[in-house]
Amino acid sequence: MRYLLIFLTLFACTACMAKSPYVTLKNERFIVELAETTDKQALGLMFRDQMPDDHGMLFLFPGEAMRSFWMKNTRIPLDIFYFDQELKLVSVSENIKPCRTQRCPSYPSAGPAKYVLELNAGKAAELGVETGDVLELHLD
Repeated sequence: MRYLLIFLTLFACTACMAKSPYVTLKNERFIVELAETTDKQALGLMFRDQMPDDHGMLFLFPGEAMRSFWMKNTRIPLDIFYFDQELKLVSVSENIKPCRTQRCPSYPSAGPAKYVLELNAGKAAELGVETGDVLELHLD
């Protein structure tokens, strides 16, 4: 009976993980937390002390526009990737350090973006991303 319970628990956990949204960039898979509402987008990754290496946050906007992010109250250094509506990389801001002052710099996209992906700092260099690279979404 004990082994059955362990098996069912592992199976349930595996099923939950399989349904986690993820993205693929340069053949690397990242489990993402979705920021779909203005409240989630405003909070972003603020107040977090760490993020697993294969995780990130994906910001979903209703349309393309110039985007700009900042690091106010963000405790972990990040790479910020900007993608257009066709999921092509527009630009990336690399190795952005946390901001602990009242006035924080902003990091704008080089062109209109619909999707923004935040990953741990250093991922852009590690992956060797270039403008035009395509992001694959697996959100179901």
